Amino acid sequence: MREGHVISETLPDPSERLTAAFRAAAARMQGLDVVNPALAVEAVGFAPWDEHWLGVMLTPWFMNLTLLPRNPRAWQPLATGAKRRHTFPAGEYEFVGANDAAVGAYQVCSLFSPVHEFADQETARLVATLAREALFDAANGEDDAERGVGAESPLRRRLEAPQSKRDFLRGRLRGGDDAERG
Repeated sequence: MREGHVISETLPDPSERLTAAFRAAAARMQGLDVVNPALAVEAVGFAPWDEHWLGVMLTPWFMNLTLLPRNPRAWQPLATGAKRRHTFPAGEYEFVGANDAAVGAYQVCSLFSPVHEFADQETARLVATLAREALFDAANGEDDAERGVGAESPLRRRLEAPQSKRDFLRGRLRGGDDAERG
């Protein structure tokens, strides 16, 4: 090691511990109205982003973008319930601080809660994957003319707008342009 060179600790992919923690919660929640029995707990698409781990946590009661530390030195924890905006090519998204004894500190941005609109795990997983990918597509962003106080992001509006199965299968986000994609 060179003098003055600091090697920072990198934390491992959090998918396994997130899955274990939320499976334990799911066992306690069985039978509640908020639970979609067609869905299971799954950590979807966790990968490094800006010195953190970013993915989508899918449970039978919610689907959240989830951010956890990868480089502990770069992590800025939030108190439970506190909010922070993170900027992606598709725009700014508000994340809320959370903490769990098994998981540690993390931040979430709700995509769906509850998740009754999903008929099966495969569909929910596909939506989770597309939502994460859409964060990094600047075409899903808003320009300065679209920004307004309290306005929701274009990506969130597209995810929540009605969509035909044909458009979904062609890879179009709801409310997007009508141009065919190759």
